[in-house]
Amino acid sequence: MQKIRNIAIIAHVDHGKTTLVDRMILQAMLFRDAGKMGELILDNNDLERERGITILAKNVSVPYKDYKINIIDTPGHADFGGEVERVLNMADGVLLLVDAFEGTMPQTRFVLQKAIGMGKKPVVVINKVDKPNCRPDEVNEQVFDLMFSLNATEEQLDFKTIYGSAKQGWMSDDWKNQTTDISALLDTIIDEIPAPEELEGTPQMLISSLEYSPYVGRIAIGRVHRGTLSPGMAVSLCKRDGTIEKSRVRELMVFQGLEKIKANIVKSGDLCAVVGIEGFEIGDTIADIETPEPLPPIAVDEPTMSMLFTINDSPFFGREGKYVTSRHIKERLEKELEKNLALRVKDGLTADSFIVHGRGVLHISVLIETMRREGFELQVGQPKVLDKNLNGIRCEPIEHLTIDLPGEMAGRAIEMVTRRKGMLLHMEHRDERVHLDFDIPARGLIGLRSNLMTATQGEAIVSHRFKAYEPFKGEIEKRSNGSLISIETGTAIAYAMDKLQDRGTFFIHPGDEIYEGQVVGENSRADDIGINLCKTKKLTNVRASGTDDKVMLPPPIVFSLEEALEYIQEDELVEVTPKSIRLRKIYLTENERKRRKS
Repeated sequence: MQKIRNIAIIAHVDHGKTTLVDRMILQAMLFRDAGKMGELILDNNDLERERGITILAKNVSVPYKDYKINIIDTPGHADFGGEVERVLNMADGVLLLVDAFEGTMPQTRFVLQKAIGMGKKPVVVINKVDKPNCRPDEVNEQVFDLMFSLNATEEQLDFKTIYGSAKQGWMSDDWKNQTTDISALLDTIIDEIPAPEELEGTPQMLISSLEYSPYVGRIAIGRVHRGTLSPGMAVSLCKRDGTIEKSRVRELMVFQGLEKIKANIVKSGDLCAVVGIEGFEIGDTIADIETPEPLPPIAVDEPTMSMLFTINDSPFFGREGKYVTSRHIKERLEKELEKNLALRVKDGLTADSFIVHGRGVLHISVLIETMRREGFELQVGQPKVLDKNLNGIRCEPIEHLTIDLPGEMAGRAIEMVTRRKGMLLHMEHRDERVHLDFDIPARGLIGLRSNLMTATQGEAIVSHRFKAYEPFKGEIEKRSNGSLISIETGTAIAYAMDKLQDRGTFFIHPGDEIYEGQVVGENSRADDIGINLCKTKKLTNVRASGTDDKVMLPPPIVFSLEEALEYIQEDELVEVTPKSIRLRKIYLTENERKRRKS
């Protein structure tokens, strides 16, 4: 049993975590052909590959010498805190992966804080030492300081550091001494990470994750904490609410490489997948049939943000999506709740609307993006921050924000953040770049990233993590420009857009179909204004319609889903369909909007 090692990999977004796991799999020769390298095997979800981030924790196991190393990939982003909690429950130690140039970043800190609090032993890997101007020794010191500030124990502070480049496929004890493979890292994992304790007694397994198979239904995944499990065994399912149900293990599977294989027995300390248990949730315990003892359920950070989800009732509804009714949306959200721990769903004010609570804009927008790819049509309201009342004082979530950007642009960034009630804590020069640390209310982050990117020509690296609830910081100034609203339904004509260019900037191309009440652009002034973009040129015997071709329009602003959510005002919605993202007013006609205002 001492031949198993369970490790979770912690890293900031884009520090090379998934590439490193690919290297480990390659080293174990799980697929013989090296041509598959670089495919990011673990980030197998389209969204993860496009954004270059890990959203869902994955399990994989690598055979090395006589050992089986179970690797659990963790998301680096604080918005996926629910995933992180579950993963760390299954591991005995963590691999902390840090970029040799960027050093420790706030989201590394977020996951590391949780790991240290749970008493996990870290092994530090300083990656990308092949980068020019990298600083591996400084970064190693920085990691030590970070762990010290997170109250790590003496044993945790006595960590081993490995240097290397996952992309080039080598790891070594000394960054100046390049080797040919990553066996230095695998040997360190075996030496440094403790073997799982083998606990005798009645079986106990905490369900930390789940998968769904169309053939066998829901599969419970977790780590056997005590005793052993075998197929056909009668067990009790201890639910979070204290109720106990009788059940039976139909099949057991363990991880081998990227696959799961059937097992006849799983001992304590190993990770496994259980088929046949009905009606379980993440955080429930599979225990002995006669003397069930539940394990403490997983504690998850509270949501800090809410959004309104409602059916698409725009004039263009049902054109692109397969699932458009409130029943479809409700069923999809209930399905998501089963595996997305940090999400909450409440009924909205109308029968067709739901209030979805999550950890941040990214957390909820990933769900919306997944739904639209599955063929859903829906409308989403402006993100709202969840306040709390603590001892009679109105408190709001505060986030720790770090911005890394070129030195000459620092002034502009500081001004933008302080205008949103941010407070500068620390400023550090690193070569030509400046590293800024702020505390900022969570609502101040809405729309900040896109504004910072524009102001710094895309140079800023922005990241943030939840810090605590603190007393309300006061009102923040809202978007100062009004909207350009279409007053006609039809096709946008280049001639009309050309004549209205001085009104502001457009969000649509000539030839796009638009409807009354759609937000088609941003007004150059503060108030909303209705415009007619469907007006064609009147033909006379003097004027020919062909001169329309000479119209020169600047390219429109095209929003991503996050940018659209951060841009809209309170009286606006984002309409999300499989092919389009449109902005619109809640009330489509001018008369209705005036009546609601009065």
